[in-house]
Amino acid sequence: MIELLQGISLTDLLDITVVGLLIWGLLAWARQVGAHLALVGLALLVALYAVALQLRLQLTVWIFQGFFAVLLVLLAVIFQDDLRRLFEQIAALGLRRHRHQPGTSSAAAMYRALATLARNRTGALVVVVGREPLDRHVAGGVRLEGRVSEELLLSLFDPHSPGHDGAVLVQGDRVVRFAVHLPLSTDRDQLGPRGTRHAAALGLAERTDALAVVVSEERGTISIAHRGRLRQLREATELIDELQGQLGLAGRRRPHRVPNGTRWRHLLEAAAAFLLATAGWLAFVPGAAWEHATHQVQVQVQGLPLGYRLLEVVPPTLEVTVVGPRRHLLLTTSNAFRVVVDASPVIHGRRIFSVDPSAVRHQTGLEVVDVRPDRIQLVVETLSDPSPPPR
Repeated sequence: MIELLQGISLTDLLDITVVGLLIWGLLAWARQVGAHLALVGLALLVALYAVALQLRLQLTVWIFQGFFAVLLVLLAVIFQDDLRRLFEQIAALGLRRHRHQPGTSSAAAMYRALATLARNRTGALVVVVGREPLDRHVAGGVRLEGRVSEELLLSLFDPHSPGHDGAVLVQGDRVVRFAVHLPLSTDRDQLGPRGTRHAAALGLAERTDALAVVVSEERGTISIAHRGRLRQLREATELIDELQGQLGLAGRRRPHRVPNGTRWRHLLEAAAAFLLATAGWLAFVPGAAWEHATHQVQVQVQGLPLGYRLLEVVPPTLEVTVVGPRRHLLLTTSNAFRVVVDASPVIHGRRIFSVDPSAVRHQTGLEVVDVRPDRIQLVVETLSDPSPPPR
């Protein structure tokens, strides 16, 4: 194991890092979609499959292979929305899709309009678009493409306006659509007694990285939904921080504090991911490569007839060459092998014996390919009294 780790190059470190990041992302994705227990169960099945493969349980291996083939299809069906969002996030990062960078006036205009609506107890729902596309999650609405202003937002949410019950989509410094219908959340634990606007805001926040701001007409409060969480703002002034952060402005947004428990969980996930990546590299990259190794193995003589005593074996040790995966070679010592010679033909005067790989006894899973030298000589003497010694 130490030899393998000492042989890691910069390319190997990069390989392990990439795989570790992929595993870490998979763990984070499973936690985000609530599939961490399913991932643990799948890991246990993979471990059982690996054990069956090592023990050469052919029927069990065949059943597992068929099960995994069907499982891939089931996972694609069950998590199709989550997988699609994951691929959209990857595409957004790959295409370097960033939020528009509006001026501070856009965040200020939205803040003033929403604060006015809250004071007047006028219901409103504003969605500030993030990096992820929203087209497949929203429906209806009227195209507007107007510049964000306090007057425009107040007019759109006027109770006498035909589109005041829908949501307004803001992208950068533009109001792109209004009277939009959003998907509804079914998370009653977060929603509680709140109404349809809050359910729509949370429903979109569960599916995208958009920020949804809700003004309650019953209570005159302002709530935000972001990344699957819904919370009510204690003060209206908190809204400007959230808007500036979503729009990507420098502003005065306070840094998000991660709870200690969450931080430790993320660190443990990262450590587990990189340990798995390292173990996989050790098992499948250098450890799986087939190499040769030579061991000096002692010759053991069996079946010497009565009346003879073994004086010497020439040579006493042989060079046994084996081949197999490097990880097996590193874990195997010379003591795992023995060369066994049947000396019963000595009674017929035979003293020279041929040795081939079949004479090597071992339980290592390696293959013996050569034995050098391929002949040995037994030096024996004849006893005057061939009877067995008394016990």
